[in-house]
Amino acid sequence: MIPRLHERTHRPHDPLEEALGRPVSPNEGLTEHTIIAHWPGLDYFTLDDEQRIWTSVQWAEHLEDPYLEHPFAASPDDDRRAILHLDIRLHPDDRELTGPEWAEVAQRLARAAGIEIPGKEHGCRWIAVQAQPGRLDLIANLIHLDGAWHALPADNLRRLAQEARRIEQDLHLVPVRSDPPSRPAVRAALTASAQLATILTQLADEQAGPLAAVRGLVEHTSHRIARQPGAAGTDTAHRLELIARRLYAIQQDLDTTANRLVQPRAVPAPDAVRHNAHRSP
Repeated sequence: MIPRLHERTHRPHDPLEEALGRPVSPNEGLTEHTIIAHWPGLDYFTLDDEQRIWTSVQWAEHLEDPYLEHPFAASPDDDRRAILHLDIRLHPDDRELTGPEWAEVAQRLARAAGIEIPGKEHGCRWIAVQAQPGRLDLIANLIHLDGAWHALPADNLRRLAQEARRIEQDLHLVPVRSDPPSRPAVRAALTASAQLATILTQLADEQAGPLAAVRGLVEHTSHRIARQPGAAGTDTAHRLELIARRLYAIQQDLDTTANRLVQPRAVPAPDAVRHNAHRSP
């Protein structure tokens, strides 16, 4: 079970489409089998006699509302991208989880990510989407109903990884670093890979990683230069935007590489290794 934080966006439509694996539609109703969990304050927006099945477009609009109602809300570094997207995927050999199990996973990850605070009903709007096999997506708006920006924990990715390990143990899922106990060499190699993957994950961390900080400074500089008069400023701002995009691509590549490092690999049995060693070239 590997959690992955995506780059924040301005609108929830693209994250929701990625979670569903298809475009959002004004005609497709999403039931509780797809939207398996959500922020507790949603009850204030649905009357007892009102139809509780919303279309995918309505869910996207519901998540987007705080962004539109508070056009000047922004993070401390003046970032208006308020839509947070987190996905987590099970190991290919994991069993199928039941609906209540997926809901439990969603609630625990929402709390670990800091978007769900027990007892606080007027915090972030968020939903958990389970529409594809072995995959769960959490989508949240970091703008509160009163316009305040929701500050995420600085160690967000580490908290998510730790909670994922606890969920694996509690639900008897295949752990990321599982390996045959009779193969100490393989076990050591996986441990080393996990350590290297941790380093790469920290570099790629969208919330507190060094590359994210550099990219944020580049984007901020680009926005300031764009406000300066003259074509030279516009051209420089555009070049800085391209640099920021390349930095984000590097973050994504590092994140993908980290995930590959911790994926279990098939290991040949000792008998097969000895047999192949005695074969003639």
